[in-house]
Amino acid sequence: MPSVDRAVLIEDLRRMAERRLPRMVFDYIDGGAEREWTLKENTRAFTDVMLRPRSAVATKRCDLSTTVLGLGIDVPFILAPVGSSRMFYPRGEEEAAAAAGEAGTIYTLSTLSGCRMEDVRQATTGNAWYQLYLVGGRDVAMGAIARAKAAGYKALVVTIDTPVAGMRERDSRNGVKELLARNLSTVPYLGQMIAKPGWLYSYFGDGGLMSFPNIVINGEAMGYADVGAALEASMTSWDDFTWIREAWGGPIVAKGVHTADDARKAVDHGAAAIVVSNHGARQLDGVAPTIRVLPEVVQAVRGRTEILLDGGIRRGSDIVKAICMGARAVLIGRAYAYGLGAGGQAGVAKALAILEADVIRTMKLLGVGAIKDLDATFVDVPSEWTARLPR
Repeated sequence: MPSVDRAVLIEDLRRMAERRLPRMVFDYIDGGAEREWTLKENTRAFTDVMLRPRSAVATKRCDLSTTVLGLGIDVPFILAPVGSSRMFYPRGEEEAAAAAGEAGTIYTLSTLSGCRMEDVRQATTGNAWYQLYLVGGRDVAMGAIARAKAAGYKALVVTIDTPVAGMRERDSRNGVKELLARNLSTVPYLGQMIAKPGWLYSYFGDGGLMSFPNIVINGEAMGYADVGAALEASMTSWDDFTWIREAWGGPIVAKGVHTADDARKAVDHGAAAIVVSNHGARQLDGVAPTIRVLPEVVQAVRGRTEILLDGGIRRGSDIVKAICMGARAVLIGRAYAYGLGAGGQAGVAKALAILEADVIRTMKLLGVGAIKDLDATFVDVPSEWTARLPR
């Protein structure tokens, strides 16, 4: 297995993860909903935005620091919540959180984590956010909110685009559900696990088939096999923001905004920040790529809340383009998950280093020395993306 140190691009880490992981686990990271049109467009659409450099500018040093919800970060990207990361690598959430802290940025823990939120918070020297699903109902969520507050999480990320799990066809074919079901239905898929003995040894050495320790129902952690039904039974509505905000008492981030209308609703319901997100194209296929949605959200919000973006980010130039178009920072998911699958904390650290170097190089070539100086004059956005916006 090649060392993650040899990776030059995020795509290199993706290939390393594919070599190390069983097909079912790799495709859980890599795949999207249905035909995967939005999955492809999330990445491709960044190429429609053209950069406009300033030449003959000597930029010896670049300041990548910024603030999000009052928290200083050293790089303009945050680690997004990625569920079941412990499938990818032993103590996966803790490994990723540790790498985030070393990079000087924020780690966001998924409700659907295989590690206890207290352990993950202890693993990072940086700040952490907790992503909330209402799995198990209001009382269960209240317990998780109280634990997150006590553990020192700084913001609550409420995902609003998951009334039901999307149709991820790769998962259905490859046996992810069977892997998580803890019964003999896994047998037809054993071959792909045996073919990856290194992963298999580490997976079972880390406890094998685990539960979700941050979803405590009747005194017990929820089992992996219950996820789909639990999500469908715990849809989040705008009305839920009232009691969530009261229980949390801190900043709330609304994740999963696709439209200007929802951006305005998020602001009206007290969101301190919103994430323009289509859930990494894992929910509804056929929705617009997030970078294309960003202009209408920026226009709708008019500076009343902070705007973040995720989806399709694989290069530092993608990050720079999003910031020029109005995002305060971005969230990255697959980009670091590939690194985690390839080599644990070292792989995540390599992914973050690749993106940081990319951002610095892009900024120097643009002739700009600080993230705070990036603005719309550094990009050309397709006219059809803004044609319907109010003037």
